[in-house]
Amino acid sequence: MPMFPSEVYRSHLTPLRFLQRSASVFRQKPAVVYGEQSWTYPELQDRVNRLASALLAAGIEWGDRVAYLVPNIPPMLEGHFAVPLVGAILVAINTRLSTPEIAYILEHSGAKALVVDTELAHLVAPSLPDLPELQLIINVEDVPGARLPGVGYEAFLASGSPASLDWPLVDEDETIAIDYTSGTTGRPKGVMYTHRGAYLNSLGELLETRMSSESVYLWTLPMFHCNGWCYPWAVTAIGATHVCLRKLDPGTVWQLVRDAGVTHFCAAPTVLISLVNHPAAPTERLKRPLIISTAAAPPSPTIISQVEALGAEIIHVYGLTEVYGPYTVCEWQPHWNALPIEEQARIKARQGVGYLIADDVRVVDDAMRDVPADGETLGEVIMRGNNTMKGYYRDEEATRVAFAGGWFHAGDLAVMHPDGYIELRDRKKDIIISGGENISTIEVEQAISAHPAVLEAAVIAIPDPYWGEAPKAFVTLKPDQALSAEALRDFCRERLAGFKVPKAIEFGDLPKTSTGKVQKFVLREREWAGRETRIN
Repeated sequence: MPMFPSEVYRSHLTPLRFLQRSASVFRQKPAVVYGEQSWTYPELQDRVNRLASALLAAGIEWGDRVAYLVPNIPPMLEGHFAVPLVGAILVAINTRLSTPEIAYILEHSGAKALVVDTELAHLVAPSLPDLPELQLIINVEDVPGARLPGVGYEAFLASGSPASLDWPLVDEDETIAIDYTSGTTGRPKGVMYTHRGAYLNSLGELLETRMSSESVYLWTLPMFHCNGWCYPWAVTAIGATHVCLRKLDPGTVWQLVRDAGVTHFCAAPTVLISLVNHPAAPTERLKRPLIISTAAAPPSPTIISQVEALGAEIIHVYGLTEVYGPYTVCEWQPHWNALPIEEQARIKARQGVGYLIADDVRVVDDAMRDVPADGETLGEVIMRGNNTMKGYYRDEEATRVAFAGGWFHAGDLAVMHPDGYIELRDRKKDIIISGGENISTIEVEQAISAHPAVLEAAVIAIPDPYWGEAPKAFVTLKPDQALSAEALRDFCRERLAGFKVPKAIEFGDLPKTSTGKVQKFVLREREWAGRETRIN
């Protein structure tokens, strides 16, 4: 039997294919909308090709790191294609970090080029003398701001050619992007994504959210966060429309849902809370379908019910930076539709099962044995497969620890339900151990959030002279609402075992990360100051 070259039946999996195809297939429909501006897919491809050829002419080579400090505007989207098109690696930086944090990422990644929005340039300027590897700066002048020494973005594009470039890819496991973790417990780590992983996770997003070429995706999720969960590539793959949004504003979101035909967006639970409680929130059910993917923190059944009461559909996903964003989804079962609304919301608050393109998610004990699927036994969540990171950039030891036993260790504690769906109970470092009993902060937070006066809540362990630790709740009330600590405790006693009811309650705003997660370590440090905390 004759042998044929492998290239006949196999090609590399890369998101670069997505723009190439959509520019050929969808030649007239809008690819990108930003305010009054819009581009078709062929026009988007021309801009990407110009950027890529200009980067090559400026000396950017295969494997170089190109950093972006840009909000959710078209240049950030274009970078997701142009940078890998020249064989370079995209480093999208959190736009809400401090100057020292940004400097560390630029230095650690060894970025050779930086694309920076002029409104954010002041965050970089003080560090420039200490970044000798940074040879090229491209200024995006979207709003007024002071430029750094370098070239303007549009002028840089104009210097390039719209002609198509050949992909430099020789291995689909080459790194396409490095995403830095939040670094709440030390220096952030650079998570390496591959072309193959980005390709497959993009398809996973499309499958789980039922996106089509008629969809309109609103950029409420930061593109710097896990490369926007791979949606820059996914939306492009299916030929849908990107609606860019420089700044997240609840009123603007609802206006675009109404006027721009938005069909999909992603939002952390804290963003959902701000949306449903905003004066611009719909007063009657939406007239068009709207699918909202939520993650970053476990959503309470209460916020799920509130959003779906508006006519939107919540798709609950779960993951981490190390798994390209979402890894699991609470895959909806048709027979659940017959359940009461409150029970449906409770089920949808579970984290669910692995994406179609992922391996099964496991919950294991310290010996990596699967815990009983009884919905009660705690274990650690572990993952592996197509949408797991390649490793941490320039950190072999951290990679070895994270991949112990051949699986990625998430550091999240969960239970496995009899139906094979997982449900998070806590981060390992957040679980409260009171008198030998484990208390899930998520369970307590969900009970508190069910109170109609509560906007959101966070629960941590505080020192207790008798029990060792006890739960304390930090609670933000809705505007114009009043609630006493004792009344809230009485409310919790109706829903929780006595030992789980918060011993202390403090009202006020919650400290959060740029992606909407409550910074519990800030609360813990305050409560444990001067005391010896347990080892997590």
